[in-house]
Amino acid sequence: MPDFKTHAVTNQPPPLIGRDLYADDVALAGATEWTRSGWVASEASELGTILGSAEAAQWAYQANQYPPVLRTHDRYGNRIDEVDFHPAWHEFMNLAVRYGTHASPWAEPKPGAHAARALLFSLLAQVEAGHGCPISMTYASVPALRAQPELSAVWEPVVTTREYDPGLRPLADKRGVLIGMAMTEKQGGSDVRANSTTATPTADGTYLLRGHKWFCSAPMNDAFLVLANAPGGLSCFLMPRVLPDGSRNGFRIQRLKDKLGNKSNASSEPEFVDAVAHLVGEEGRGVATIIEMVNHTRLDCVIGSTAGMRQSVAEATWHAAHRSAFGRRLADQPLMRRVLVDLAIESEAATATMMRLASAYDNPEDASFRRIATAVVKYWVCKRGPVHAAEALECLGGNGYVEEAPLARRYREQPLLSIWEGSGNVICLDVLRAMATRPETAQAFLDEVELASGVDRRLDAHVEAVKKRLSGTIEQSGARRLTEDLALALQASVLLRHSPSAVAEAFCATRLAPDRGLNFGDVPDGLDEAAILERATPR
Repeated sequence: MPDFKTHAVTNQPPPLIGRDLYADDVALAGATEWTRSGWVASEASELGTILGSAEAAQWAYQANQYPPVLRTHDRYGNRIDEVDFHPAWHEFMNLAVRYGTHASPWAEPKPGAHAARALLFSLLAQVEAGHGCPISMTYASVPALRAQPELSAVWEPVVTTREYDPGLRPLADKRGVLIGMAMTEKQGGSDVRANSTTATPTADGTYLLRGHKWFCSAPMNDAFLVLANAPGGLSCFLMPRVLPDGSRNGFRIQRLKDKLGNKSNASSEPEFVDAVAHLVGEEGRGVATIIEMVNHTRLDCVIGSTAGMRQSVAEATWHAAHRSAFGRRLADQPLMRRVLVDLAIESEAATATMMRLASAYDNPEDASFRRIATAVVKYWVCKRGPVHAAEALECLGGNGYVEEAPLARRYREQPLLSIWEGSGNVICLDVLRAMATRPETAQAFLDEVELASGVDRRLDAHVEAVKKRLSGTIEQSGARRLTEDLALALQASVLLRHSPSAVAEAFCATRLAPDRGLNFGDVPDGLDEAAILERATPR
């Protein structure tokens, strides 16, 4: 009887491992040249090689396959409110802290520090997204803490160390700490001024907080910035999990959220039972105090969504380069090729814009631009993330739809970044608010866009149309279209100034031309498809 094999694996791509994520991401690495962050290249390559390993891919799978578990009490019945994580989660947290993505711009302020940190954070987020939440909030907490210098003097030195030291212990016993944030409540959601949590002052200058929060991610962090109603109005407070004497503060975790995605990260509903907290800033100025934290976490939403696009493009182009159908590689099939090209254009536009936005946090003179650009870019890039992930997943067909492939996880992850720190309507209203209260922000944004004036007629026409709209009355009902048009103008301008002509020309042709298509892959003839795909495909 002849040797007959019933199962032989052929025509499958090799695992996308054993690579340097930084070296593979040509658009990201190239942005270091114009963001003054080139000094991070060696560290980025080191981290990129770790993250490109088979081991890191397995960590990402395990951290999401085995989500965190809440333990409200110990075996004796004592209230402990702890969250247990798979060891893979701690691998990513340790990497993130060791490479300074939680605080390096504050510990080592130098040219390009925020841009360099954004680059490193994006590498981590390409592989595992959930751990980015506590890292992001810790990074964003420092400017808010600085509103209370005496508190900042105590906490910031421990926040900014590069030691990951998990576990609930007093600040004096910690080599490094992480900070979280708790604003929204059941009855208010995005309307944080509807908060019902109260803050009662005590004789020693602290406050006792009573109330609840509807969303509080990373409840294992060491302290939280919280909004509560003090006698002087809605105020910001720093609430430690553990008090100086070692006792647990009145932070009671009721349950963990069962979320669509972001499975590796714990999101909780806590109640505060006379929890000791310290005022940050002035009473009644809570939103103004915490808004700096929100702005920095919005930047990280952009970074996370951009990282997801890069992961999606890498997986899709790698698959298409190694799989054949109907006698040709998928990457050589005209329809598939155009889908891949369009996905790559979207990814590079997000990358370049993300790096420009991050660099604005390095430059005080960019304050007005940063105020409005953070909202504009957060809205558009994070809105593009879910549909981009869906199309990339489709490039893999059924292979992309199974949990062993990272794109199934990415598909569930991308919508979160559009929701977190203000969903679409909230962000668009913030764009209108910025233009109404600080008109100089709109002008700063246009000044940035017009740095590419005269380079491409389609961008020039698009900008003129935007200016015409800005010169009239802007109704709330038109805020989404206005924000989209502002974002497309910025992306085109950044690409025309900093990316190869093949990419910039393709972006203008597919995003600004009047006959542009609505779905990925509906692109015109004449694009330099080979050059675009060469930049996007992992080596």
